[in-house]
Amino acid sequence: MPKRTGHPGPLHHPTSHPVTSISDAEVRLLMESIYSKYSYDFRDYSGTSQKRRLLQALAHFECPTVPALQAALLKDPTLFMQLLQFLTIPVSEMFRDPTFFLALRQQVMPVLQTYPSLKIWIAGCSTGEEVYSLAILLKEEGLLERSLIYATDINPQSLDKARKGIFSLSRIQSHATNYRKAGGQRAFSDYYTAAYDAAIFDQTLRDSITFADHSLATDSVFSETQLILCRNVLIYFNKTLQNRALGLFHESLSHRGFLGLGSKESIEFSAYATRFEVLDKPERLFRKIMADTSP
Repeated sequence: MPKRTGHPGPLHHPTSHPVTSISDAEVRLLMESIYSKYSYDFRDYSGTSQKRRLLQALAHFECPTVPALQAALLKDPTLFMQLLQFLTIPVSEMFRDPTFFLALRQQVMPVLQTYPSLKIWIAGCSTGEEVYSLAILLKEEGLLERSLIYATDINPQSLDKARKGIFSLSRIQSHATNYRKAGGQRAFSDYYTAAYDAAIFDQTLRDSITFADHSLATDSVFSETQLILCRNVLIYFNKTLQNRALGLFHESLSHRGFLGLGSKESIEFSAYATRFEVLDKPERLFRKIMADTSP
């Protein structure tokens, strides 16, 4: 995939007014053309969320209409890579929702400590803040050296940033606060080296992480994982894609494996509601149960 470059050039008309609404048909045609041209499948993402992001993209590119953006995308791969930053929302923070990580520490880690080795999948890892948060937690619980963490996303720029493990120092204080609330056992500064305006996280954290491109819309499962985190991703999917993703998670998890979702996500009304039991409802932690095969 071509590397991102600067602004793709003038897409706007000098007398055009800002776009304030987008039709369902325009979104559908754009997503079909993206899938056909670039094999990125956004066709089952939430329409409301897509419209909001596309309005932001149109304003950013000074583009008058969705069809005009679509025509430009088909001619310019670098423009698509820029649009991808709007469609995937590469925003995260370390130990986001600290009580979730505290629940992981108290309710999940004691069970994981009974396994000789661990496979963990973080789906939709964005720029990596959650990945390093989990690696720190695993290290403090004595599990990192026997863990293999698969961190996946569809955005190559986000994955590149995540692999580097370099984050802005301007956000470190809030990350450190989250870490303490999540039951952190050491000084947060033990895990990174400050250089200029950046925090470079320790190589020993990265050694257990494999970053990879993976789409919940089109790709298959990771086998025999004991823990899957997919937080604040399903809210951007429609019902069909939510069920597909939950099916991947159920199939990927080992017997009695754990699933963690985002604070606004649930499996309650999904096709897999009976395939998981609730471990901690407020923190959206679930545990796999086998399907009922009785007649």
